[in-house]
Amino acid sequence: MSTPAPQPSPEPFGARLRRAMDVRGPLCVGIDPHASLLAAWGLEDDVAGLERFTRTVVDALAGEVAVLKPQSAFFERFGSRGVAVLERAVADARSAGALVLTDAKRGDIGSTMAAYAAAYLDPGSPLFSDAVTVSPYLGFGSLRPALDAARAAGAGVFVLALTSNPEGAEVQRATAAGGRPVAQTVLDHIARENAGAGPLGSVGAVVGATLGRAGVDLAVNGPLLAPGLGAQGATAEDLPEVFGDAVRNVVPSISRGVLGHGPSVAALRESAAREAERLRQVLA
Repeated sequence: MSTPAPQPSPEPFGARLRRAMDVRGPLCVGIDPHASLLAAWGLEDDVAGLERFTRTVVDALAGEVAVLKPQSAFFERFGSRGVAVLERAVADARSAGALVLTDAKRGDIGSTMAAYAAAYLDPGSPLFSDAVTVSPYLGFGSLRPALDAARAAGAGVFVLALTSNPEGAEVQRATAAGGRPVAQTVLDHIARENAGAGPLGSVGAVVGATLGRAGVDLAVNGPLLAPGLGAQGATAEDLPEVFGDAVRNVVPSISRGVLGHGPSVAALRESAAREAERLRQVLA
C-alpha cells in the first residue's frame, strides 16, 4: 500500500500580504455597516440593507485594494442571517483577489480560544479568512491555538498592541514586570513569532495611526495594521511619525472615509484610488 504524497504547505499570509501590498498598494478598507451609514446610502437597517451594502462594497473594491476588513460585530447584530452575509462577503472578496482580515478581536483561553481559531482560521469553516484580529490581554500565551491554526492554514493574526482609543492606555501603557510597557511586551512576543520569516511575518500588530510618536519598538518583522485614518482624524502624512522605520510594513485602514462615497460603485473605487495614491506618495 503506497503512502499518500505529502500535501504542500500553504503559502504564508505574510508573503501573500507583502505581494498584495506591492501590487495593489497597502490600503485596507473596512466594511463597517453602521446603521447611520446604511441610512446615508438610503438603505434600511435590516438584513436586506446589510446585504446590499456589503455586496456593493465587495463588488466595488475586492478587485482593487489589498485588504478588506469586515467588522464582525456589525454582522453579528443581525444574528444568523447577518453572519450568513459575512460568510458570503468573505468568500466573494477572497475569490476576487482581496485578502480578508476579519476584525473580530477574539480573545479567550484553552478550548474556547481553539474554537475561535476554528471559526476564522480553519480552511473548512465558512468564515475562514486570510487573517483575524485577536486580543492578547488574557496573556499572549492564550493566543497559542490561534497562532498555531493560522500557521497551519497559511493565515495570519493581528494582535492588539497599542490601540488609538483613549481607554486603551491604562492597560497598554502600564508597566509590566521588568519595567517595559505592556504594549512593548506584546510587540516583543510578536517579533519572536516572526523571527526568520521572509519577506514578512504572518503575525501582525494593531497600532493606532492617531497616536503620534508610538514610543515603542515596532520592528516586529510583521505587518502593522493602522486603524484611525479618515473619520478618526489621522492622515497618511501622520504615518511616518507614528511608525518610523517600520512604515513600509504598515497596512493603513480606512472605513468611513471611503464608504461614505457609496452607494455608487464608481465613487467607491475613485475614493479608494485617491486614498491609495496618497499613501503611495507618503510611504514610497
